[in-house]
Amino acid sequence: MSNEPQDELYLESTDSLDQNAVVNELAGRVDGDYDAAQIQVLEGLEAVRKRPGMYVGDNGKRGLHQLFREVIDNSVDEALAGHCDHITVTLFEDGSAGVEDNGRGIPVDKHEKMGVSALQVVMTVLHAGGKFGGEGSGYKTSGGLHGVGVSCTNALSTWMESTVKRNGKIYRQRFEKGIPVYDVKEIGTVEAGVTGTAQRWMPDPTVLTEVEHDPHIVKSRMRELAYLNPKVTFEFINEKDPENSETFYYQRGIPQLVEDINDGKDTLHNVIHFKRLRETSEIEVALQYHDGYSLTILAFTNNIHNPDGGTHVSGFSTALTRTINNYARKMGLLKEKDNNLVGDDVTDGLTAVISLRIGDPSYNSQDKVKLVTPEVQGLTNSLVGEGLMTFFEENPNIARKIVEKGVIAQRAREAARKAMESVRRSSTMDSFGLPGKLADCRSKDATKCEIFLVEGDSAGGSAKSARDRETQAILPLRGKILNVERARIDKALDNEEIKALIAALGVGIDLSLGKADLSVDEDQPDLELNGPKKREKDPKEKEVQFDLSKLRYHKVVIMTDADVDGEHIRTLLLTFFYRYMKPLMQAGHIWLAQPPLFVVKVGANERYYAMTEGERDEIIAGIKKGRKYDVTRFKGLGEMNAEDLEDTTMAVDKRRMVQVICDKTFEMEIEEMFSKLMGEKVEPRREFIERHAKEALNVDWHY
Repeated sequence: MSNEPQDELYLESTDSLDQNAVVNELAGRVDGDYDAAQIQVLEGLEAVRKRPGMYVGDNGKRGLHQLFREVIDNSVDEALAGHCDHITVTLFEDGSAGVEDNGRGIPVDKHEKMGVSALQVVMTVLHAGGKFGGEGSGYKTSGGLHGVGVSCTNALSTWMESTVKRNGKIYRQRFEKGIPVYDVKEIGTVEAGVTGTAQRWMPDPTVLTEVEHDPHIVKSRMRELAYLNPKVTFEFINEKDPENSETFYYQRGIPQLVEDINDGKDTLHNVIHFKRLRETSEIEVALQYHDGYSLTILAFTNNIHNPDGGTHVSGFSTALTRTINNYARKMGLLKEKDNNLVGDDVTDGLTAVISLRIGDPSYNSQDKVKLVTPEVQGLTNSLVGEGLMTFFEENPNIARKIVEKGVIAQRAREAARKAMESVRRSSTMDSFGLPGKLADCRSKDATKCEIFLVEGDSAGGSAKSARDRETQAILPLRGKILNVERARIDKALDNEEIKALIAALGVGIDLSLGKADLSVDEDQPDLELNGPKKREKDPKEKEVQFDLSKLRYHKVVIMTDADVDGEHIRTLLLTFFYRYMKPLMQAGHIWLAQPPLFVVKVGANERYYAMTEGERDEIIAGIKKGRKYDVTRFKGLGEMNAEDLEDTTMAVDKRRMVQVICDKTFEMEIEEMFSKLMGEKVEPRREFIERHAKEALNVDWHY
């Protein structure tokens, strides 16, 4: 601790001093002059190393994999330009990563303005590249925009090597922390016509908190790109785990992606697929309805996944709603007295992929999660409307099925709204509108409160005794809740356990199943055909909408037995949260308790808990010879006394919990997983189990 006078002021406890004022002054005051000498200029890529989050999202796992995306997106841009059909990604044994393509190769000749090779300019200068559009651009459309991408990867790497095959020769240049070690040099020759670029880099642990690549994230991006670029083969090589290597090639493109997502569902028709071109912009759409109720829309701009959607998704949704209504009225499927179908109705059970290719797109950030180009909404609305109407007129039977599904969804939505209202009046609620079996906590500060969803009354009894009554609430759930993947929402709301859960959390449910963020203009005036009625919004609808701000507990903890039944209940609850309370997952409010499997009692007072057989054996090995011990295996939470439950699962300073986060980056895989494992069709589930059977661990310990 410093002996400076101001620090002594802070440490003194006197009635005459306002310590908060002193602390604020010390924290905010900077001694010394402020003149031109204090103005810093960050040269070259120094700004990227200083503030990596500004360029790649953060300096953790997300940022690490953004470095990979920036490099592979450059290779894909070569494919978009028609010069590349094979891309190889390698995770090397030493922890470095590499991307190689057979594109044209980055130019290595001297850049007139910069006075160094074009390769060095691309790798070391921010806002340098061939993707700014216009006559002088090397690309009509591209994922890159600002010339920032690969230079960021270079800046945040301990070292990076660029190898270029071009003009019958092989060139290489090495960089360390973004600084060239040597100029571009020729290192060999290749046959005439052989071209390409290979980039290899080692993430820098001094600026990144995560430097180990996740093969799953890498493969997910490659699979995505393979669907979007059906003429390109993507090869993944994992030197650390060769069996994990894989090749991705999907000849039919995005229609095949839609089919794969719907693999676990019963579909109503074959995939609707069309492309439309206007000037330099192209949109490709593939969509298919199934007999379920969930919506999946994957949106891409120039091969970049936009998990937050944007103006192309808004335009698509508006066109879909308008076109279905127009066709329905034209064919007499909606009568004059009937209300228009709205966005929630026509997207019920829809899986769609939108791939847009335009010049000079605008995004909300460098990681391009949302497209914000204003004119795209009108463009998409127009082109998708044309494509859909043409298809409907050529395929009236499919069009009729889609309209009928929308009408059924409209009725179900109204029934669900009424069912949601009845939850508040249900006899299972007490006078405060809470479930009668809820053991609530005293605190009203939601940020400090937790609710434990426990399996059965016996476990609920132990949990009530073990909890901290100030901040921990207990809601016992009797039996297994309904599998909402197979039930329409109005049916799900008839389930007593689901009613109790909704009432306890206080946020309501998302009746739109996540469709509310599509920005569909439901009241857009129709263009023709008897002037269909606009939908009159029921003021009661606002009362049943999902509202995250009303969440009563910021930790919702699923606490079930460590057996097959417990895992099934946990999966059913996760399915419910994913389908009807997805914002809870996205905000990180869902947690899984991790109760131990064993307790080792040593002597009269010592207790040690183990999560696995390995931990149990380590504990036993550490007991001094001659001391007696007893090992007990917990068969369920109900068998644990309050002391055990508190020490292992509920006490904040001792417990283990796993946070469940719904990452939009893996939207495609998450959707496939829920539909395959929880859906109606048995065959995809059986194939999944057979494919992953060898990965299962501890398959016997449940019994």
